[in-house]
Amino acid sequence: MFEAEREELVRILQKKGITDEKVLRAFLRVERHRFVPDIIGLHAYSDVALPIGYEQTISQPYTVAFMTQALKLAERSKILEIGTGSGFQAAILAEMGMKVYTIERQYDIFIRTQKLFDELGIRVALIFGDGTLGWEEAAPYDRIIVTAGSPEIPKRLLGQLAVNGIMVIPVGDKNSQTMKIITKLSDREYDIKDVPDFKFVPLIGKEGWKSE
Repeated sequence: MFEAEREELVRILQKKGITDEKVLRAFLRVERHRFVPDIIGLHAYSDVALPIGYEQTISQPYTVAFMTQALKLAERSKILEIGTGSGFQAAILAEMGMKVYTIERQYDIFIRTQKLFDELGIRVALIFGDGTLGWEEAAPYDRIIVTAGSPEIPKRLLGQLAVNGIMVIPVGDKNSQTMKIITKLSDREYDIKDVPDFKFVPLIGKEGWKSE
């Protein structure tokens, strides 16, 4: 089902600059329509963000692909994802053979996505909690990906990133963010590249936006 739509989406991603073959193969294999509400399933392979309830969205496919490519994944990288949401980003990473740890702060979404992972046989470690604090027990991580916009870079997450590891996080105000691609050179030294003009839902938590 939707094989032709997935192939067309991959062509769109290639035209937009996604060149990592492993990322593109994952998009061919992971069924995005399983991660959106049935009522909008026909739009699952459009290159747009879609609502999943509770004022949350499943990210635009290009954004997922861009962030995944920016991680420069090595084989079996250990990854922390902040903001499980629909589960699609985690599914892409798992399909690529990564060891995925993911945190969701909205309990109803957490329960729904946990059930979906079980149904689809997606093997990731998922917990309910404040993602801005990370997952200390399983640290350090080779890569960290944050799928919500933060007012600043959470220090707890930087501390849980391994040396030579990469974190990708959108930082800015609630209307627009700059994607920061951070390479940890040492415990005190970082290389940061900025890519402007992204828009995510707010990262809520002790080291993000405070809940309203």
